[in-house]
Amino acid sequence: MSSKIDPTSPASKSEQGKSPSTPSQASQRDKKLETLRASNKDLESQVAEIESQVAGIRAKLQNDPSETVKRHIRLLHEYNEIKDAGQGLIGLIADARGMRQADVEREFGVGEKD
Repeated sequence: MSSKIDPTSPASKSEQGKSPSTPSQASQRDKKLETLRASNKDLESQVAEIESQVAGIRAKLQNDPSETVKRHIRLLHEYNEIKDAGQGLIGLIADARGMRQADVEREFGVGEKD
């Protein structure tokens, strides 16, 4: 007779470094699996709901967000160019009058935040 060990036997599992599973442990494992499956289903439904909300919000947008950002950047560049030209003119006026630029700005009603 040969002395082969059945790989499905508890003795074989313990020999491979695994502890044998009792019916109680199997039951606990099954409960944990069921809990995890239920949790996964809840998370999947939450993801679907959030994706639906995002799609609804995107549909309400008038313009593509990247186009809006590009437009704002272009407008900021234009604003800065105009502001620089205005500052240059105020500087020329201040030099011509022999005044400080801040005094000329105040005279023309230009504030610090303008």
